[in-house]
Amino acid sequence: MEQSEGTAVASKQQERLAFLLLTVVIFPLMAVLIVAGYGFLVWMWQLLFSGPPTGP
Repeated sequence: MEQSEGTAVASKQQERLAFLLLTVVIFPLMAVLIVAGYGFLVWMWQLLFSGPPTGP
């Protein structure tokens, strides 16, 4: 099964677009969401098990 030259070029363009989408949008967004989610979990854990913050 052979690919025509036009199909190979289109496939290569799709591959580049997918790579750029992953590296520019998806991975940074996932990193921010993971860090924010972890921070939220720690904050809620402290709120539930240590009580609300109090003044001096």
